[in-house]
Amino acid sequence: MQTELSRKLGIEHAVFGFTPFPAVAAAISRAGGFGVLGAVRYTAPGDLKRDLDWLDAHAGGRPYGLDVVMPAKKVEGVTEADVEAMIPEEHRRFVRDTLAAHGVPELAEGEASGWRITGWMEQVARTQLDVAFDYPIRLLANALGSPPADVVARAHDRDVLVAALAGSARHARKHQEAGIDIVVAQGYEAGGHTGEIATMVLTPEIVDAVDPLPVLAAGGIGSGRQVAAALTLGAQGVWLGSIWLTMTEADLHSPALTRKLLAAGSGDTVRSRALTGKPARQLRTEWTDAWDDPAGPGTLPMPLQGLLVAEAVSRIQKYEVEPLLGTPVGQIVGRMTAERSVQEVVDDLTRGFEKAVDRINRIAGRSGQP
Repeated sequence: MQTELSRKLGIEHAVFGFTPFPAVAAAISRAGGFGVLGAVRYTAPGDLKRDLDWLDAHAGGRPYGLDVVMPAKKVEGVTEADVEAMIPEEHRRFVRDTLAAHGVPELAEGEASGWRITGWMEQVARTQLDVAFDYPIRLLANALGSPPADVVARAHDRDVLVAALAGSARHARKHQEAGIDIVVAQGYEAGGHTGEIATMVLTPEIVDAVDPLPVLAAGGIGSGRQVAAALTLGAQGVWLGSIWLTMTEADLHSPALTRKLLAAGSGDTVRSRALTGKPARQLRTEWTDAWDDPAGPGTLPMPLQGLLVAEAVSRIQKYEVEPLLGTPVGQIVGRMTAERSVQEVVDDLTRGFEKAVDRINRIAGRSGQP
């Protein structure tokens, strides 16, 4: 599973693993892939520094990266309090009523919400970068378009490659014009924010649109034969996220959520604006159903929706209120039927890849190793 990009980064397998868990990111890198730590949940620089210290110490000297969320255009002088003030009372009442209908307890007095969406705000992302650039990260990925030009330049000055996710060839070309090094073609099947074009269609479109930039295929990929298909479509690797949620190294802090993920089928997800205000694929729950119901007030645009539901999501997660309990996850959830280690998954990917390549060689009338 070697490509020009994997050789450039010094990794054994062209498998890039996005995860919010430092232990999973480190394990992916140790297994020969490229672990990418999601930074969006780190609102305190000290917390990110602590986990990057751990990741750096446990990656086995292998390369790793960081994923942030920041817009290409900067909005000056807007604080979290300013954004909070824009949230209508009607929407706040809808949250209160929905939680009350399901008997969701309040947080303890003085207890802060453990899930905040402030990582979506640019000033927070910039503090994350101030911390991250003190570490030997090899890749900076942005999930919300191209990073601002000064961030791209700052990364390049440190010999850090910059990747950005795209849901269409048009978006991918904008990334190329912005000086991005790697485009992640994120198909409709993917978890989290995703567009409407399926991975099988999207990947070759983006490969052709940004040639010779390397492209990673993302969305619905969880087997070695799918990795082989992605490389056949012209990608130089795969970007996997959802599949790592049920790893033994993951720390979901929720047995109930793990059970729901392991029991879910590929049809049990939905693209909903309930979490952030932008369409994000996640487990379908009574929470997403409530927000998608035309009888409700409808969701707010990003970042208002995320700030609105932050405390509610914390309460649902803390008390494991199963009808409302969910998480961003892709359609690959139907293959996530057992808790496994990262090494087991990487081994399964490589074995499946070899079998797929051998099969194509036989079909093409060739034999031996590719």
